[in-house]
Amino acid sequence: MIAMPVVYKIVPDALWQQARQTGVFHGAAIDLTDGYIHFSTAKQARETAARHFAGQTGLLLVAVDGDALGDKLAFEPSRGGDLFPHLYAPLPLSAVLWEKPLPIGDDGAHLFPEMAE
Repeated sequence: MIAMPVVYKIVPDALWQQARQTGVFHGAAIDLTDGYIHFSTAKQARETAARHFAGQTGLLLVAVDGDALGDKLAFEPSRGGDLFPHLYAPLPLSAVLWEKPLPIGDDGAHLFPEMAE
C-alpha cells in the first residue's frame, strides 16, 4: 500500500470551531457545493491561499493525515492538470495532525508554518 501524504485545508477559524464541537468537518460552502472537501498538498497550499483566500484574516491551516482518510481521499486533476487531493466524505477530526493560524504578513501574503511534503 502506498503511503498517502499529509494534506492541508485552509479554513476560516469560525467555521472550524463548529467542527471542533462535533468532531467532524463537513466542509466550507465550496466543498458542499462541489460534493467533496478540497485539500492541497504542501506544494499547492500557498497558491491556494493566494487564489482563494487573498487578504482574508482569521484563517487556519489544518494538516491532515492522508492515510487516515483511506480510499475516500482521491487525487484528481485540477488547476493546470495538477493533481489535487479531494475527500469524498466528512473529515473526522481524529485525522487532523495539527491546526495553526495562517496570518497575513507585511507583504499581504499569508505566512505559512513548516509543512511536511
